[in-house]
Amino acid sequence: MKKKISMHKRMLFTFIGILFFSFLLTGVLFDLTINRFNLFEHQYRLENEQPSDDGVSSRRVSGNTFISVGIMFAVATVATYFLSNSITNPIKKLGKFAADIGSGDFKPNDYEFQEIELHELNSVLNNTAKQLAEYDGQQKTFFQNASHELRTPLMSIKCYAEGISTGIMKPAQAAETILQETDRLTELVADLLYISRIDNIAANFSKSKTDILDILRQSSARQEAMANKREIGFVFDFDEDAIYLNCSQELISRAVDNLISNAIRYAKTTITLSCNKKGNYIFIVVADDGAGIEETVLPHVFERFYKGSGGNTGIGLSIVKSIVEQHGGTIAVENNGGAVFTIVMPRAEENR
Repeated sequence: MKKKISMHKRMLFTFIGILFFSFLLTGVLFDLTINRFNLFEHQYRLENEQPSDDGVSSRRVSGNTFISVGIMFAVATVATYFLSNSITNPIKKLGKFAADIGSGDFKPNDYEFQEIELHELNSVLNNTAKQLAEYDGQQKTFFQNASHELRTPLMSIKCYAEGISTGIMKPAQAAETILQETDRLTELVADLLYISRIDNIAANFSKSKTDILDILRQSSARQEAMANKREIGFVFDFDEDAIYLNCSQELISRAVDNLISNAIRYAKTTITLSCNKKGNYIFIVVADDGAGIEETVLPHVFERFYKGSGGNTGIGLSIVKSIVEQHGGTIAVENNGGAVFTIVMPRAEENR
């Protein structure tokens, strides 16, 4: 296993090594130049019969040269030490900040760096910490609400089961309620599993070119029995040609299923499904002829675990919103003779 060395030491040793050989080479070259000059001077004195200093000045210059080089090297080494500290200390700060984020401390820092690269890296880490803090808070709230929603049907099932065992309740009547609560619990667990998939921070769904009209037809067919039971009919307002969407067919089908089942719950006689393309966008509308949504409830219908009058788990519409946004679309709701949900999605590139 290779021995690790800190970046600070590596930079310090590298700079000192470069300085040492640079000054040594400078000193040697300078000394050679002086010696060569002294040799020419000595020859000149001999040719002109002048007294020679026998190399005394040459040795003196050579000694002074290496003393000067040594002093310069020492000064440069000290300067290099402080320079390497000024470079590595900010990196150590950012490393500690990243470690804090990894340990669950998402508090942003207020570091100020003069270097553009370090400033940008610090900004990215701060944004990451902020996003993780929001995600962590949402997850905690989600588990609290999920625990509450799961507890309600479980307590109901337990009470009716105890009623049967003690003979207080009639088995047939209690069994019917238990089955209803079990169905509700099953639906809730399925919705929670979908949320966990959609909310995955690294969610990456496989997408393919899909005819959205087929999805709408199949979804309405799956829920036709429930609609007929409530004497509710479907009206379709589709373009004649296929409308292609680059999407996860499973998730978009789930979103449409949730909207239609929600419409069946509130409609009086009719549910209208519309799908048309306008420019680069697809407009999908699910409308019912019910009483509409209360104005005080309207701004909150897509909030997780928020249940209006007659609501079921408070998760279905939030799943729709998450799926639509995962596909780059938007969803809105309004009252217009009943509740009207409108999804706007970008069309597949090759069909624009």
